[in-house]
Amino acid sequence: MLRRIANHLFWMARNLERAEWRARLVDVNYHLLIETPPRGTSPWDPMLAIFGERALFAEHYATADETSVLKFMTIDAENPNSIRGCINLARENARYVRHHISSELWLDINTLYLNAADWTPAMFESPGVFMFFADLKDCFYRIAGVLQSTIPRDLSYDFIWLGIMLERAEDVSRMLDVKYHFLLPQLEDVGGPLDMQQWAAVLRSASGLEAYRKRHGNLIRLDNIIDILLFDSTFPRSAKFALDEVAGALDRIGRGAACEMKRGTPALSDLRAELTKHTPKEVIEQGLHEFLLKIQDSCAELYGQLVEQYLTVD
Repeated sequence: MLRRIANHLFWMARNLERAEWRARLVDVNYHLLIETPPRGTSPWDPMLAIFGERALFAEHYATADETSVLKFMTIDAENPNSIRGCINLARENARYVRHHISSELWLDINTLYLNAADWTPAMFESPGVFMFFADLKDCFYRIAGVLQSTIPRDLSYDFIWLGIMLERAEDVSRMLDVKYHFLLPQLEDVGGPLDMQQWAAVLRSASGLEAYRKRHGNLIRLDNIIDILLFDSTFPRSAKFALDEVAGALDRIGRGAACEMKRGTPALSDLRAELTKHTPKEVIEQGLHEFLLKIQDSCAELYGQLVEQYLTVD
């Protein structure tokens, strides 16, 4: 397979996954602010900090209020990583590889792209914001189902899957960071009803609340939350599951690649080892925020290795 084709497939998938997770992250922050009154004066500012987009936001907006941040994160053309921006990039990459994906997948991606072109700030006025994100989540579920049902399990699928899972591993850590940054609880609040309500909202945003209850029961405990969202190799939205899938995709790609491309990916091995040798309680004791940052940095390093090995267009 040409590197150019692999690159388009990878970024089509990664931008779709990024758009979905950004929608989930904005949605969870919105619900947290609705369900728990904010203590600070700029409760939307953490969203900008998590994505490293404070400077870009400040160039176009004076205040990080709900209206401005929702617009910036969702539809703003000046933000290339807005949800609509990611959808546009996914569609553009899909257009280049239409013969390598199914017509059903192309139709759904193109339909989402056309719908996104009609989004306006008025759609985010309460209570419309709830329905907007619920409908958008359904669109992403449909695309995921079409992808799974219509793409042959060949190299094209492996590069698509690689893009999805690498983005997922990074973004689940950002999802947890939303809670970490959301008006960090005072010492007396840790483990209290308000703290646990916020963690339950994070689980819902990762579609993990039911899976959590089946495994750990109804009692919300931080170590169990970290277990299912980072360490659980059976939950599809956990970091461990995503990285295992990345390893599998790379193994299949390596077997079909030219010999000069068969080199290891130390960042992936190191990150998987981190999720094997530690326990949720150890991570909490040593610093959850720092561990999440390590996951994000390792994913960025892994992407750099993938560009060098498979995705650089000669």
